[in-house]
Amino acid sequence: MAHLRSRRRLALAVPVALSLTASLGFLPAAAQAAPRAESAAQTTEAGTYAYLVNTRTDHHTITSVEKAIAANGGSVVASYDRIGVVVARSANPGFAAEIRKVRGVQSAGASRTSPVTAAGTTDEGAVQYLSEAQAAKVAKGSAAGQEPLEADQWDLRAIGADKAARIDPGSRKVTVGVIDTGVDDTHPDIAPNFSASQSANCVSGKADTTYGAWRPVNDGNHYHGTHVAGEIAAARNGIGVAGVAPGVKVASITVAQPDASSLFYPESVVCAFVFAADHGIEVTNNSYYVDPWLYNCMDDPDQRAIVDAVNRAQLYAQRKGTLNVASAGNSNDDLDSHALTDASSPDDGTPVTRTVDPHKCYDVPTQLPGVVTVSATGFTSAKSYYSSYGEGVIDVAGPGGDARVAADTPSKNGRILSTLPNNEYGFLQGTSMASPHVAAVAALLKSTHPHASPARLQALLKAEADNPGCPTDPYDTDGDGVVDATCVGGKHVNGFYGYGIVDALRAVK
Repeated sequence: MAHLRSRRRLALAVPVALSLTASLGFLPAAAQAAPRAESAAQTTEAGTYAYLVNTRTDHHTITSVEKAIAANGGSVVASYDRIGVVVARSANPGFAAEIRKVRGVQSAGASRTSPVTAAGTTDEGAVQYLSEAQAAKVAKGSAAGQEPLEADQWDLRAIGADKAARIDPGSRKVTVGVIDTGVDDTHPDIAPNFSASQSANCVSGKADTTYGAWRPVNDGNHYHGTHVAGEIAAARNGIGVAGVAPGVKVASITVAQPDASSLFYPESVVCAFVFAADHGIEVTNNSYYVDPWLYNCMDDPDQRAIVDAVNRAQLYAQRKGTLNVASAGNSNDDLDSHALTDASSPDDGTPVTRTVDPHKCYDVPTQLPGVVTVSATGFTSAKSYYSSYGEGVIDVAGPGGDARVAADTPSKNGRILSTLPNNEYGFLQGTSMASPHVAAVAALLKSTHPHASPARLQALLKAEADNPGCPTDPYDTDGDGVVDATCVGGKHVNGFYGYGIVDALRAVK
């Protein structure tokens, strides 16, 4: 069985052995973080690095900055003029320092600590799938009107999604963009609802809309986006599983590196938010954190540039009508605390243990303004043991699974069952799984309130949520006598659930 890790690349969906098988107005000018790792533009390692250059948005400034990039040994990969973000590459170790001196540049820095040609490693372990025989066994126990594997989808019943589908499965005019590792749109549960015209590959920092470019690398490591897509919109077609919003469309915006690392670099995410905004996507799901830093601290010029660039892109998406939903993380961190230990960053190089203040060092994109931050719950609706939390940080909660709590289902599996590449199915757990449940409910709300703005949709999500309140007993999920997390707040809003667990049935009534 793979061990649970702090959220790495993906927020992270934790693969496990299956019981069946398988603008910166909100930010301070500087924040104190200690200690900080060496700047990403390493002088000791040769190679070409990726950079983000954030500027004023007038044409004269952007043109001038692009000339300065060339003069300093750089090349422009993509220029997002409307938000003033230029994605560049350079082998000049002093590139970022020189570009920061250019008139009109507001922040600039390396987006990674390794050269762009470097391939990472992975610690995800193998995913285990449902065999045909096991799937057939489960299907025999399905009730009338259910999908063949729906008996094991306790998460649908937990938020009333099974009943909601009978009233309103969602509108074909609403699309959820899955910003992730890619989606296998040939899967029979995903194909009926897939939108190719709203899909792309943004790995390079520039959108590639070549047919099929959005699909995951078929290497056993890039399954995450397909699982997320199925949770959102797997069709009710008599095959496999059902999604929370089986009538809406789903699109794939691939941002994960094609190597085994599956890292989500910021230039890829900037491209994804802009692409989603410009292609009419109503909701994006973001089950990841932007690599290579778990928390980006504003006193580091590279990390500051990352926060600036991604924030500009996601705010642009909001202005264009897109609601962005993101997972809170799997570190069981209190995001309202003032001292967290980050021992995993940078995850594309040699990690440096540092103490960070999450009020000053930001988990991107989930802690950016206007983004819906989602915590995870298990079968009993309690906070999942791994889920990060925090009063004033968590907006809502959704089913993400919990291996420590058995479900009352044929498999007894407390994780989340969904689609996987190559026409497979399997269980995963993580805030990565909670976020798509919320994104799907947001899509149902957009279906019933087609003119609702992102801010209005977020308000509706909070209004329809059901809050179980802070637990009355100490939160000790492993029974060792040590309190694992402390819930702060009341019945209406608190650090474990925000405004509550989303409710699909209320969303369509």
